[in-house]
Amino acid sequence: HPHNTYTKLTLLPELQWPKTGNRQYSPPIHKPKENKAEEPISSTETRSMANSRCAVVTGANRGLGFAICRQLAASGVVVVLTARDENRGIQAVDDLKSNHGVSPDNIVYHQLDVTDSSSIASLADFIKTQFGKLDILVQIGDRVATYGDLLLFFFPPCREKINWDEAIINTYDSAVKGLKTNYYAAKEMTQTFLPLLQLSDSPRIVNITSSTGSLQNVKNEWARGVLGDAEHLSEERVEQVLNRFLKDFKDGLLDNKKHRWTAAYSPCYVLSKASLSAYTRIIAKRYPSFCVNCVCPGYVKTQGTFNLGNYTPEEAAGAAVRLALLPDGGPSGRYFSMMEEASF
Repeated sequence: HPHNTYTKLTLLPELQWPKTGNRQYSPPIHKPKENKAEEPISSTETRSMANSRCAVVTGANRGLGFAICRQLAASGVVVVLTARDENRGIQAVDDLKSNHGVSPDNIVYHQLDVTDSSSIASLADFIKTQFGKLDILVQIGDRVATYGDLLLFFFPPCREKINWDEAIINTYDSAVKGLKTNYYAAKEMTQTFLPLLQLSDSPRIVNITSSTGSLQNVKNEWARGVLGDAEHLSEERVEQVLNRFLKDFKDGLLDNKKHRWTAAYSPCYVLSKASLSAYTRIIAKRYPSFCVNCVCPGYVKTQGTFNLGNYTPEEAAGAAVRLALLPDGGPSGRYFSMMEEASF
């Protein structure tokens, strides 16, 4: 999906952010020790972890999430790398320790399926037991919710020649699943971890979004008005929009001029990301001591974009890591495009 182009950082210039790109971090080197991700953590390690900043990163076994884990761990944060597939998650942790200079003290794996309430609860119990609190929550749910040859979209020479009605198929079932992953799962994760975040001295939530989900791409005037009304935003109002969208989808009204919803190839993706941005503002307002923001990391070279993006995961991860490491009093309830604040 298209993203805003990179712009020079103009916000918070006094902060010394971790560098990204080809240059690698030089974290303190710890003596290696046997510490398999799936093994229980000792009581000594638990006490040590309780004195460290702890982060949970979802969808982190590859790509952007993997890079965010590496950079946070290199900054001294103890990172819980999560992934739905246990083998891939453990392999990712081993890779970070063996090939990327991450100390075994700063990385651990825990299974997580963000669409499964019991899986979320299991992770919360683990964090409570091992850390006693949560300092940073980074959420990277990103389900496009379309069927078809998406390579046609990501490959620029094809875009102007494609009949998108034939190349891309949107189904009601895929829309329901997309909303569940991109919005409802993020909401449930946030609600579940709020009590642990409230125990932190510096709670941070970073929601990964996309410029595709900007309000200008929401063409339904009523929906755009609801999602853009920061003063009166609530979960109930956001979900009224999503329920109306699904009703119109089911009734075959998405392309009706009166009911036109979005300007993109995946209306569900647009609505889910716009709703996530709105939810970010709701939580930021409700918890003023938190720093809660959403960020579009740019067009990233990942498996999901067929490695056709403009930025490597390492380069893109810096934007999220900056928000995760904001000092007290930093911005909250904002939308960032890469390094720069932008309008919703």
